[in-house]
Formats: sequence, C-alpha cells, structure tokens
Amino acid sequence: MVVLPPAGTWVLLLLSSGFLLLFQFHGVGGVLNAEGKALLLFKWSITEDVEGTLSNWNASDQDPCLWNGVTCRGGSVVSLSVPKKKLLGILPPDLGNLSSLRHINLRNNRLQGGLPAGLLTGTRGLQSLVLSGNYISGPLPAEIGNLSYLQNLDVSHNSINSLVPPSLLECRRLRSLDLSSNNFTGPLPPAFGNSFVQLDKLNLSSNGFTGPIPAGIGNLSSLQGTLDLSHNNFSGAIPASLGELPDKVYIDLTYNNLSGPIPQNGALVNRGPTAFIGNPGLCGPPLPGPCSAGEGAAPPSFPYLPTDNSTPGVQVGNVDEVRTRRNLSTGQVIAIVVGDVAGIGLIALVFLYCYWRATSSAGKEDGGNSDKGQKGRKECLCFRKDESEVLSENVEQLDLIALDRQVNFDLDELLKASAFVLGKSGIGIVYKVVLEDGLTLAVRRLGEGGSQRFKEFQTEVEAIGKVRHPNIACLKAYYWSIDEKLLIYEYIPNGNLSTAIHGKAGMASFSPLPWHVRLKIMKGIARGMAYLHEFSPKKYVHGDLKPNNILLGANMEPFVADFGLGRLANIAVGTPTPHSNRMGTEKPSSQSSDVALSPILTSGLCYQAPESLKTLKPSQKWDVYSYGVILLEIITGRSPMILLSTSEMDLVRWVQVCIEEKKPLSEVLDPYLVRESDNEDEIIGALKIALACVQTNPERRPSMRHVLDTLDRVTATG
Repeated sequence: MVVLPPAGTWVLLLLSSGFLLLFQFHGVGGVLNAEGKALLLFKWSITEDVEGTLSNWNASDQDPCLWNGVTCRGGSVVSLSVPKKKLLGILPPDLGNLSSLRHINLRNNRLQGGLPAGLLTGTRGLQSLVLSGNYISGPLPAEIGNLSYLQNLDVSHNSINSLVPPSLLECRRLRSLDLSSNNFTGPLPPAFGNSFVQLDKLNLSSNGFTGPIPAGIGNLSSLQGTLDLSHNNFSGAIPASLGELPDKVYIDLTYNNLSGPIPQNGALVNRGPTAFIGNPGLCGPPLPGPCSAGEGAAPPSFPYLPTDNSTPGVQVGNVDEVRTRRNLSTGQVIAIVVGDVAGIGLIALVFLYCYWRATSSAGKEDGGNSDKGQKGRKECLCFRKDESEVLSENVEQLDLIALDRQVNFDLDELLKASAFVLGKSGIGIVYKVVLEDGLTLAVRRLGEGGSQRFKEFQTEVEAIGKVRHPNIACLKAYYWSIDEKLLIYEYIPNGNLSTAIHGKAGMASFSPLPWHVRLKIMKGIARGMAYLHEFSPKKYVHGDLKPNNILLGANMEPFVADFGLGRLANIAVGTPTPHSNRMGTEKPSSQSSDVALSPILTSGLCYQAPESLKTLKPSQKWDVYSYGVILLEIITGRSPMILLSTSEMDLVRWVQVCIEEKKPLSEVLDPYLVRESDNEDEIIGALKIALACVQTNPERRPSMRHVLDTLDRVTATG
C-alpha cells in the first residue's frame, strides 16, 4: 500500500521541484552573470561548431572570463575573438548587452544573416569590429554611427548589399576601413573622407559603388599602403585632390567607369598605367591614348611661364621682353658647345678602346685568325646582343622569375620544399608545395622540350601573370630550363567545384552546398570570366571552362584556373596539342540513382559548345556555353552526362526535355535545394540564365558581362 503525504506536503513538493526544474533549465538563474547569459545566447545561435570551440561555455560557471575566445578586464567582458573556427550560425542582437565590449573578431567563419542593429546599439565603446570572410548579408545598419570610438571596421568578403549609411561618417576615430568584396551599391556620401582624419587603410574594392569619387578622399593624409577603389562602377573624372595624398600611397583605380584626363599632380604623378587600366574613358599620361581637343590635357604640376592671360595682378612684359629673357648668354652657348665636343670625344675613345680590345684579344688567342677575331668583336660589350635575345636563342637554365611583388622565395627554397601530388593530367602534374616558412603554393610541372621557344613562352606567361582579379587564380612565378618548366600559382585550399557539387570517391562525408554558397560561386565565376573577356590585357578566351578548373578558396569563393594553359603547354613541349586543354579528369561521384557518368567526361567535351565540332578555335561565346553547363550542374546537382533507362543524354538536353514535358521543378533541382523553398525565385532566375547561355546559336548567347548583370538583378542576396 502506497502512503500518500498530506495535501500541504504535495504543494511544497510541487513548488520545490518546480524551482529546481527552472534552475536546471536556465542554469543561469543565480549563478552566471548577465554578460555570461548574453554570450550563451550567442552560443545557442551557432548551429554548427565542428571544432568544439564553444564547448567550455557552460551555464554552470559564475562568469565567462575563462571561456574560449573571451577576454575580461575588471570582471567585465572586453573582447570576443573566435576567428577561423568554422562556426555556422547567426549574430544575435543580444551581444549588444556586453556594454564593456571593445573588440569583436569573428572573421573567417560561416556566419549568416544580417548584422543586427542591436549589436551596434549596446556596444557603444566598441573599438574593433572584424567580421570579414563570412556570409553576412543585408544592409550595413545606420546604427554603425553609434560606435564613436570605433577604430577598425572590417566587413570584407561578405554579401552586404546596401548603400554606405551616412551615419558611418560619425565614426571619426576610424583608422582602418575595409568594405571590399561585398555588394555595396550607390554613391559614397559626398563628405566621405572629410571625417576620417586618422584613417590609414581604406579598401572599397570589388563592390558596385557608382557616382563620382568624393574629392574629400584626397584629405586622408594619414593613409598608408594602397587606396583600393578598384572593380567598382565609379564614374566621372578623377578628383585632382587625390594627388594630395601621401606619395607613398598607391592609388588603385582599375576597372571602373572613370573618364577624362588623369590629373598630373602630387601622388598621381609617375604612376604607371596599371593603376588606371579598365577605365576606357580615361586619357593622357601615363596611358597611351592622348586626350582629345575637347577633353584637354591635365594641368601640369610645375610652375609655367605666365602669358598675357595669366593670373590678374601679375605684371607681364611685352613679348620681346619675354623673348629676350629667354635668350641664352654667350657664356652659356660656349659651355654647351664645349660639353658637346667633350661628349663626342668620350664616345670616340670608348669605341676605339673597345675595338682595340676585341682585335688584340683575338690576335692573342689564335694568332690573328679572322673567324675568332669576328667572335671577339661580337663578345665585346659594344657589339653584344641584348641579353634576352641571347637567352631566347640558346636557353639552358634560368632562375625562378617572379611575376608578383610578394614572391620572396627562390628556386632553391622551392626545390627543397615538401611536395604532394594534387593531380595528374595531359598537361603535367600539379603539386602542393609547402615552403619552410609555411607558405603553400601550387606548382604545375609542364615537362621537357621546347628549348628554342623561350622568348615566346616568356611573352605569353608574363601576360598571364599580369592578370589580377579576386576570382582568378594568380600565377605568381615561373621557371624555364630545357629539362624543367614550372608554373607557380597561389594555393587554393578547398579543392575544385566538381568535388564540391558531387563529392569524390573515398570522401568520409559529403555535405551538399546550400543555395547561398552556390549563388556566391555562380557570381564569382561570372565576375572572373567577365574580367577575362573584357578587361584582361589580351581579352582572353578560356576555352576549357569546367568545374575541375574552378577552384574554391577558404570561404568557398571561386577562382577560375588554367586559362592560357593550353597555349603555354604547346610552347613548353614544342609540339602542338589541342587548344582547349583536353585532359583527363577525375570522375565525380553521382548523387542520384538515375545519373551515371559517360566516358566522354574524361575529355571535358560536355562543357564545350556545339560549334566546337567544327572548329578548334574557342571564342568568348564558347566560354559562355561552358558557363551555362556549369550553372545547370550547380542547380541540378547532376553530372553533365545523364544515363537514363535506355540511353544517354547530356545535361543541357535533359533539362530542356524536362521543361518541354512540364515536369515539376522538384524533379529538376538538386534534391537538397528542394528544401530551400524560400529561394525558389532566385533558383528559377538562375536557371533561366543558364538556359540562355547554352543556346545552340552562339549569337543568341549573352556576354559574360550581361550574364553577371542579370544574375545580380534576379538574385538579391547572392
């Protein structure tokens, strides 16, 4: 028999157990302080912490000062620093409750969603906000102006899409501002630059800024390094005030819509043309194109002789008086004549000495043999051929030749480094090379032969080395000898797009890419290809665009690789190979039961346009077709050759058949994307672009620039 306690006892038991449950559930009721609670809300907003970085953030602690990434001073949280930990989640506004917070560093994670205004409202003492390399979207909140003590703002390499809020100008203590590689649009506030008297770093590159460059940027007297305004849509004239920047500042204005003469004053003087390329409307030095009469020449920066139309208040004599003042005195004329005579005499002496040395050395060596005498004269400094001509005729071995200023290693370091094979193809082996200082590179070995074509190779490889774009793999250096030819690239760590879409045999696990990452990849490839087609030094055609040579960076940003490689391989081995770099590729594993791979994939023909059957010479429209197939592959998750129950069908035709038969969208899409119903409009928009790219008639395909513009319009958050 069970004995029940009295009714009053039941009430006490219920109350005590309720309090216990509340205490256990919250875990923070009377133990963890308010700042710890705010940080726990951040932890709970993280849906994936693969490295267990936040594992010691426990509700049972009294305060969070011993938690990973948390720094306290005087018992208050002053710093939250958890960079490069692959944290997947969102930023909660509750971090704004950390009123003593001075530093936030969450760069290179996988944070999504918007930048909450609440975070910027509560942390008014914040000095450093670093969120670069995430997937943050939406606007930059106007509340950023509340951070009057902010010195470092870095939100680069995200997907922020808004105007720059005028309130940012209230952050007058800023020393470093990096908004690069986002989707910022519109003009900069007119007063931009006037407020940031302490700014020493400014990077606004790779956005969609429009309108004129504010003249106030020329007032940033503390700037150092590079003022990077490249890869935007800035228009109008270059403000002459930019010349007032410190001489040590490199001004990068490449790939905008700037026009008119380049001002010739201060920091803008003696800049090479590379600072201004990609602006067809610019003219005058240092660009080769002169300004037309209507545009006029840029004003000189040096004093000039006044004329009758000079500044009022300055008295100028008549023309004869001016001409008299410009006449040379008799002494000056004599000095010039004497100098000319002396110079001619010196040249004659050098010539005679050189001739005497050549003939005398030849006489000593062979008793006056005429053939060797001729050889001696040729070896004399006066008659020696240009060094590059000699090398191109008889190349045996050269040192490593850098194409990037940041290359600070030599051939010995490269050859002594640890090397791992990344892949093999018809155009050599690719190695992952790790130098002693930890620098990682990708080295492609082209093989032997072709010793007589160095000059041709040099011209081609150095042109490729000048191509610089955030979505193109950078060729950093090369090496040429009869026995060895190497191309040294930056190392891209996340493999290629084919593996990211389909996985790879032997992979321990495979996680399909979410839509926002796929969209980021689509746009990045389009940006890189639009640059190659329209703005690169030679307006390149890739000719072999496919997922295997789309490499993915640490934040899944795409890099177009291997452009121009076929041409270099032809020169290096000395025998012609197909222009399109048709090489063996690894077969990606299928993710669907009705999809299999055709042997044709090993030659990459599935990505080549129908006109490739008639000509081996690719065109830009050929690249557009290849890009369209890649888009279909990203959207459907299927390989470019599909095995049906009784036949094979290429991916382009399969999608067209699905549309003709009015199959539901869910049967066309990658099954993983079917669950992302909120993005259906964007997915359909991208599918339409892909179908436009793969039209049979090349003339009906859009340009890559038009593809990129359309992709930006139909997808608001990519």
